[in-house]
Amino acid sequence: MLMEIHILQNHAPSNLNRDDTGSPKDAIFGGVRRSRISSQALKRAIRRSPVFQDALRDAGLAMRTRQLPQKVKEILLQRGLSEEMADIGAQKASGFGTKDGKEQKVDAERNHVETAQIMYLTPQDMEAVAEVIYTAAVEAKTADHFRKVSAKELQAKARDNWRPITPDVALFGRMITSDAFRDVESALQTAHAISTHRMEHEFDYYTAVDDLLDPSTSEDDKGAAMIGDVEFTSACYYKYFGLDLDGFVDNLVGGRGDISPEERARAVEMAQVTALAFLEAAIFSIPSGKQNSFAAHQLPDAILVEVCERKVPVSYANAFVKPVQSRSGEDLVTLSIEALKAHVELLTKKFSLRRVGRFWFSTRAIQIEGTRACETIDELLAQLKSVLRSGMSVG
Repeated sequence: MLMEIHILQNHAPSNLNRDDTGSPKDAIFGGVRRSRISSQALKRAIRRSPVFQDALRDAGLAMRTRQLPQKVKEILLQRGLSEEMADIGAQKASGFGTKDGKEQKVDAERNHVETAQIMYLTPQDMEAVAEVIYTAAVEAKTADHFRKVSAKELQAKARDNWRPITPDVALFGRMITSDAFRDVESALQTAHAISTHRMEHEFDYYTAVDDLLDPSTSEDDKGAAMIGDVEFTSACYYKYFGLDLDGFVDNLVGGRGDISPEERARAVEMAQVTALAFLEAAIFSIPSGKQNSFAAHQLPDAILVEVCERKVPVSYANAFVKPVQSRSGEDLVTLSIEALKAHVELLTKKFSLRRVGRFWFSTRAIQIEGTRACETIDELLAQLKSVLRSGMSVG
């Protein structure tokens, strides 16, 4: 079963996702430059949002970090190893971030070491690494012998043939060049958000004045202490997400054929919980770029959620291949919703698109044919929950 989410969201002047020069990200689409928010920025905003975190807190969540050595050190100290042995263990853990198990250099000033790459790790992953290193430390008995233990060999002992993963890893996936951790194919596809219209770059020229200077008493105190500029834009974005719910379940159970009906039932239930949490977080989360300067906290004006038995993803981005242009008497958001409506109805008819459930929410009095109108987000979530419960097989 496939769940697809389509969102139209209009943001006031902002710079939610910037490139290496500080400019709002953009892209050419339909021969016209559009404002863009990368899929990475959207996913991080969702993953770190209080909505998503709170909904899945009891299930346990992973961490994207280079601080595995420090987490391992904490566990080793809790298990009774000395500070010296725990420090050696942390350095061994730093080799778990590379294929060859190469230990990383310690920052002597901070007595701190990190892995070579940032990794998406579950609490179970960290415990497994700590267990292998703890056992090696006990067997080595002395610090000198422990230092000679190969991090690569320890990595092999911690090899993840199958270790339970958390729902966020099952959803977002991960790829790690280390045998100690299992790669997970993402159950989620996320498009870069693009504006429904042509992008216009603008600049905010700003100054800062020294509060302790008095321009009334001295010419030298007049003027700004600092000047600068910040690029920004405002845009109505189209966002698209596709969640393979069966793939999510397979990720949780590890693709094993020996799982019990009870275990699969728990994985299916977690898929339903995660799907609802993801949708709510996608609605209420916004990338954090330059928000202290612009506070562009606008909620979506249109949300279409589709549930399909056939896994044939369909993005409606081409509704905006011709950029929307505001005109007298009609605002950009309304025109964007109308363009989406026309495109959805056209593709549904031309390609005979079939959906198990199709739910529509909008702040405008516009209805897409063949969808169930939801007056509130709570109603949208309730309708989706009902369809997922009835449509996802436990057997």
